[in-house]
Amino acid sequence: MGTAFVGRILRDAVGSHSPRQSREAHLRAATDWLKRAVAATPDDGVSYGYSIRGGWRPSYRETSGYIAVTFFDLAQQLQDSEAALLARSVSDWLCEVQEADGSIANPQYRANEGIVFDTGQVLLGYVRAFLETGEPRFREAAERASSWLVSRLDEDGAWRRNTHLGNPHTYNTRVAWAMLECNDLAPNPDIETAARNNLDWALRQENSGYFRHCAFEPDVAPFTHTIAYSIRGFLESGRLLDEPKYADVAVRTADAVLRHVREDGWIPGQIGEDGKQAARYCCLTGNCQLAIIWLKLYQSTRSERYLDAARRSLGFVMEHQDLGTSDLDLRGAIKGSHPIWGRYAPLSYPNWATKFFIDAMLLWREIEP
Repeated sequence: MGTAFVGRILRDAVGSHSPRQSREAHLRAATDWLKRAVAATPDDGVSYGYSIRGGWRPSYRETSGYIAVTFFDLAQQLQDSEAALLARSVSDWLCEVQEADGSIANPQYRANEGIVFDTGQVLLGYVRAFLETGEPRFREAAERASSWLVSRLDEDGAWRRNTHLGNPHTYNTRVAWAMLECNDLAPNPDIETAARNNLDWALRQENSGYFRHCAFEPDVAPFTHTIAYSIRGFLESGRLLDEPKYADVAVRTADAVLRHVREDGWIPGQIGEDGKQAARYCCLTGNCQLAIIWLKLYQSTRSERYLDAARRSLGFVMEHQDLGTSDLDLRGAIKGSHPIWGRYAPLSYPNWATKFFIDAMLLWREIEP
C-alpha cells in the first residue's frame, strides 16, 4: 500500500477534509487527472481508474464511451485543445473495439460477448463523435450498436440477456436514452419503439419516488450511482421524446432523493426501495450525478431548492477531492466512496466518478459563471 493511500485512509478515519478552493481549481485538477487516466494505458482507452489493488487499471470500454463525451465538452466549453485530441482518439479506439455484431464487450468478464449497459454507454460516445466530426464511421458504429440492443430486448421491455447476473435493471434507462440519441440523428422506428418499451417497463418499477430492480444485485439497496443512472435516463429521454410521463417520473424520483441531502451535502451511498437510508457512507459518484440532475431541473424550473441541493452535494465532493497531494495518481481524482473504504468502489478512484464531477462542474459553471 502506497504512502499516499495510507494517508488518505488515515485522513478519512479522523474525519479530515481539504479546504475548498475555487471551482475552477477543482475543475482543472479533475480534468488533468482524467487526462492522466488516458495516458496510464497502452491503448487509447481510459483507465478504469487508480486503485490500491494494483495502481492504474486497464482501459474500461464502458465508461470510455461517455468520457469521450466529456472530453468533447471540455474542448468546446474550455477551448481545451488537448481534450479535443483525446475525445477523438478515444472515439476512434471505441470503433476499433466494437464487436462484429455491434455490441461492446468487457474482456475482463467474457471476451467477445456484448453487454447491454456497456454498449449503451459507448453508443453515447459514437453519437457525439459523429455530431462533432460528421464522419460516417461513427454514425455506422452507433446504428450497429443500436440494432444489437434492439435484438436483445425482451418482449416486456426489459433487458435480461447480456446483463449483469442476467437480471433486469431499471438503470438501463440510460441505454434507452442513448438509443434515442442515435435515433435523433438516424431515425429508425425499431430503435425508437425498443427504447420506449424499455422506458415503459422501467416506469412500472417506480413506487413513491424509488425504483425496483435498481441495484446491481437483487435484494440489495441500490447505490445513489444507479439511482441517478435511472433518473437521468428518464430525464433525457423525456426531453428527446417530448414525453411528459418520462420527465415527470424523473422529477418525482429526483425530489425523493432530495430529502436525503444533509446540510453539508452528504447523501447516503445507498437508499432502499422503501426510501430509507441504507448506508453510513457517501457514494461520491452518486453525489455528482444527482447534482447534474438537480442542475438540469433548476434550468427548467428555476426552483432554488434544486440549485441549493446541487451546490451542497458538489461542495461535499470538493472537500474530499485532494488538490494538495504531490502524488499525481491521486491529485484531483474523486474517490468512489467517502470514507474511501465505503462499499461503492472501495479503496479506489474510478474514472467515472471524476467524469461526472467534471460534467457537474461544467454545468454549474454555465448556470453560475
